[in-house]
Amino acid sequence: MNERERIISQHIEGEDNILGIGVGSLEESASEAGGPAHILIVDDDDRMRESVRDLLSIHGHRCELAAGARQALDLLEDHSFDLVLLDIKMPGMNGLDLLKELAGKYPDISVIMVSGETSFENMTKVMRLGAADFLRKPYSPADLLYSIDSVLRKRRLQQVVRAMNARLAISEQRHRFIIENSPDIIYMLDATGHFTFINERISQVLGYRPDEMIGRHFLELLPLEDQERIGHAFNERRTGKRATQNLEMRLVHKRSRLLGPGQVNTVPVELNAMGVYEEAEGDQRGRFMGTYGVIRDISARKRSEAVINYQLYHDLLTGLPNRALFQDRLNQAISRARRDKSGFALMFLDMDRFKSINDSYGHLVGDALLQAVANMMRGHVRDTDTLARLSGDEFVLLLPEVACVDDAVGVAQKILDHLREPVDIEGHELYVSFSIGIAVYPEHGTTSEELVRHADTAMYHVKKRSRRGYAVYKPSMDAGQNGHPALESELRHALQDGCLEVMLQPQQYAATGRLAGAEALVRWHHPEKGVILPCEFIPFAEESGLIIELGEWVLRETCRLISERIRGGECENLVISVNVSARQVLQPDFAERVLEILDAYQVPGSRLEIEITENMLMQDLELATRQLKTLSRAGIRIAMDDFGTGYSSLSYLQTLPLDTLKIDRSFIAEIQSLNERHSIVTGMIAMARELGLDVVAEGVENEVQREFLKRAACPRIQGFLLGKAMPAGELLAAYGH
Repeated sequence: MNERERIISQHIEGEDNILGIGVGSLEESASEAGGPAHILIVDDDDRMRESVRDLLSIHGHRCELAAGARQALDLLEDHSFDLVLLDIKMPGMNGLDLLKELAGKYPDISVIMVSGETSFENMTKVMRLGAADFLRKPYSPADLLYSIDSVLRKRRLQQVVRAMNARLAISEQRHRFIIENSPDIIYMLDATGHFTFINERISQVLGYRPDEMIGRHFLELLPLEDQERIGHAFNERRTGKRATQNLEMRLVHKRSRLLGPGQVNTVPVELNAMGVYEEAEGDQRGRFMGTYGVIRDISARKRSEAVINYQLYHDLLTGLPNRALFQDRLNQAISRARRDKSGFALMFLDMDRFKSINDSYGHLVGDALLQAVANMMRGHVRDTDTLARLSGDEFVLLLPEVACVDDAVGVAQKILDHLREPVDIEGHELYVSFSIGIAVYPEHGTTSEELVRHADTAMYHVKKRSRRGYAVYKPSMDAGQNGHPALESELRHALQDGCLEVMLQPQQYAATGRLAGAEALVRWHHPEKGVILPCEFIPFAEESGLIIELGEWVLRETCRLISERIRGGECENLVISVNVSARQVLQPDFAERVLEILDAYQVPGSRLEIEITENMLMQDLELATRQLKTLSRAGIRIAMDDFGTGYSSLSYLQTLPLDTLKIDRSFIAEIQSLNERHSIVTGMIAMARELGLDVVAEGVENEVQREFLKRAACPRIQGFLLGKAMPAGELLAAYGH
């Protein structure tokens, strides 16, 4: 805090005996506002006017001062203001009188009223006159800034909404111009429910000519089963708020006449209708004349909703059910089996050596292989079965109608048999096999968690044994899941002997191609096996608990690299991101340890970014949030990795102190042409922009993807196209540092 800020803060706090909070905290609050504004401060107290002006000026706002209502009106004539901060008690024309005049003359200006009188009557009167907020004297700087920021944010949102609505109105005029200039069916019924008017739009929506419908009863357009339920809405007699509004229903298309008996072709529509009455004297309602209604065809919206709903519950690469839909089907199977005292089987399928195929032939071939295998398996399961892709090369198969374990084993063997022949992917003959774990309800578990865990355990038993095969879960398998002493010992020695190396994968600004940051990725230089990638030893480290020690080593090594570059004057503003595990974040002293490491290497918090995953939050959201907020206050950036693939919830984006969203590579892999729409990717970028978050698109592997993301205004990109993980020196040399 500089001397000027300290004096202003002390003056406001001392003069009005309000909460004493630091200007630094106020700056944090103001930084979340919608930007600087032009504010008129109207108060007859000279010192208060000037104090408020100085405080708001510190936070970027441009202020004008008025000692009374008349001076304020003069300033309003000559200047444009976003907000008026208005004291109620003033000599001459008081604040309430000025507020009334502002409401009539300057309705677009937001007003915050300030008063020492806080009676309910005063507050009610102020709000009814159009004030955006009411502040009670004495108030704290934080309260004032919060009120101003809230009002300005609401004002700007309203401006955006108005602009959007204006654009939508123009779009409607250009693209929905039809006969009679209406995109909707407009109709009138007489008192007995017969059509007296209907416009030309009905011919496009339902296939009838308007003259065909005149004199016919409205029930002819309703499916028989809907007539009793919604007939009264179509023939509406109510008016005002009680009348029918936005009611979704179905109407019978004319082509139904060509269908067989009992078959009906319907169109989804949205109905707004109201009763029409003759004018009458006084408050008396006149004679009911009929119904006025507007019907909008919502077929396109319903199709879009169906597509979105499909995408929410299906894997976009293979078209199979995703984790969410599988979990729902599994819960249903458990409920049904419990009710019927029956059983079912669950299989966990993991593709053998898929990572090797991916690394050898590239992710495009890997993705094509996943699609081919999914199609093959889909062709050999029943309609009642659920085949789902959980992630990567992991699939699950739910068999709700198996009588015994032998039936499930037969299905597993059939899948393995059909995969004996090679699969041709872009000219490559690829041999595919699966390790399959089987669990049966209720012998191996009665909850979804138990069944999935035990099927997974059985699958790992196959992996350890020989791969390519199946195993039915046995309790004795659990002992084998407790870790491998030899591998644990090797990894511990690697940590101690310097066999691990942190390498950096570059991130670029999509618009310019300049270096935007880097992600720290660990490599294990094994004396016998060569370079081992993280995907091969991180899962074991997680399982054994060694991930805590390993994760701290990666943090220390990353901070050491940053410190060396700072001392060498290289890339002073380069931010390096580090992945952390759930076990690390859920350690009570995690945040404290990170800050100690930063301090030990004298690295500013702003140079480090911590990457978390959505699934991590499911274990203890409250603790994770607390830890991350501590790090954020130290200037450390927080990134959500693999966004869109886990338990996505928009509430997390508002609760957590996030700075960056990393779009998962599975979404980027879908981008193969600049002419295609990729609504999920562009939607994520737009959402992040609205939330004030940075975006990194992962898995960029070709120029089409780079150009698409550039056009979509994605800030940062990362992937093999830009470079694989490399030593820090090579990275800086490659980008001219």
